[in-house]
Amino acid sequence: MATRRIIVTIAEKDKLWLEGYSKVHKISLAEAIRRGIRELKKVQRDKTYKGLVESTSGIWQGADGLKYQRKIRCDWD
Repeated sequence: MATRRIIVTIAEKDKLWLEGYSKVHKISLAEAIRRGIRELKKVQRDKTYKGLVESTSGIWQGADGLKYQRKIRCDWD
């Protein structure tokens, strides 16, 4: 994967927070920013339809899903 250097301007208080985070986790500022970007991408992916389907796949633990649907939907009539 190719990398690219960029310049980012952030507020002083955010820079201080980032420096503190980096020091506590014993990582560079750049690594802290990379981790933040990965988390943002993860959150964004989880909001997509595909992400929602993947995150909920296999959570139904009931017996017969169709039978359950028919049972709860009979109240709709």
